[in-house]
Amino acid sequence: MTKFLIRLFIGKTADYSFDIRKKYGFLSGITGIILNLLLFTGKLIAGILSGAVSVVADALNNLSDAGSSIVNMVGFKIAMTPPDREHPFGHGRAEYVAGLIISFIITLMGVELAKSSVDKIIVPEVPDISVLTFVILFASVLVKLWMFFFNRKLGSEINSVSLKATAADSISDVTATAAVILGMAASVIFDVNIDGWAGLLVSAFIVVSGIKTAKESLSPLMGQMPEKELVDDIKSTVNSYEGIIGMHDLIVHNYGVGISFISFHAEVASSMPLSDAHTLVDGIETEFKKKFGCGVTIHIDPVDIDDEETTELFGAVKKVVKGIDEGLSIHDFRVVKNPAGNTLIFDLAVPYKFRLSDRQIREMTVGGINAIDKNAVPIVSIERQLAELD
Repeated sequence: MTKFLIRLFIGKTADYSFDIRKKYGFLSGITGIILNLLLFTGKLIAGILSGAVSVVADALNNLSDAGSSIVNMVGFKIAMTPPDREHPFGHGRAEYVAGLIISFIITLMGVELAKSSVDKIIVPEVPDISVLTFVILFASVLVKLWMFFFNRKLGSEINSVSLKATAADSISDVTATAAVILGMAASVIFDVNIDGWAGLLVSAFIVVSGIKTAKESLSPLMGQMPEKELVDDIKSTVNSYEGIIGMHDLIVHNYGVGISFISFHAEVASSMPLSDAHTLVDGIETEFKKKFGCGVTIHIDPVDIDDEETTELFGAVKKVVKGIDEGLSIHDFRVVKNPAGNTLIFDLAVPYKFRLSDRQIREMTVGGINAIDKNAVPIVSIERQLAELD
């Protein structure tokens, strides 16, 4: 069914341009609105007829899902708006904002349902459960299961955070409705009234889902570390070029799904003519635009690989740094030669949340170098990594 709907409303294409992404978002939104409103109506009728607060709570959860679908559609429409003077990098992050708004709606609904459920626990009322109630709830589980696979497929196709969040919310709804069914069954079989407790359990599922969605939406907005797969792909692409010795200081700026800007330092031999180095990085930039669909800025770092003494000192310093921890690395290594003692200038890359402070790392590095050469003057710049390259 999902593939049929994609072919019918979007067509068979591997192009995930702004217009295609907007179609995916609208397909998910319209489907969500229609199905959630149908589920809300059915459950509300069943809840009112039976007097079960857990069923009414589940109905309102579906109503909030319909509202979330509307927000999702609006977010996609804004996200697909072309760049303008005020937003030169486009409006792609609106999709994350939409996901954040959805999470607030979900969480607020969960809190309100929890209050109603507590009231039912304090002042219990015996629900009048019928076969119709069970039929509606079972149908809801099947519909929500389909919506989970549907939105997961769409989200994977265009790598959409908000659509994946919608899929996660659907599977959470399945769990919540299953809890209501079990509560209803217990009331019928064992003649116990746990309607309020079932409603409280449903509200807990809703709140947890809202918090999880908020976390997934906030992370890219706040500037998260790029995925390891992307970093590895970037690294292998750059290092495949003849003349590139290494790379470091990689930064990936995310302005929305499919809208990224990358910058890094590329190491080349200091003997390479400037015009050749410029041609080299031009070629890398062109490939990046085709392969990753992003803008890229490359800073060239000359490395003296022809001087034997510099190469030996680099190896010795690297051994000292790796002796502190294998996760540390050095780059931009330069030697200012002096009869009284060489000045060693380099950057030391440190992973985030490293066990040692910058001061401790610097002291251990300088101490290790001076243990080898007491006349050496190390000048160490500590850098916390914005992407894990090693």
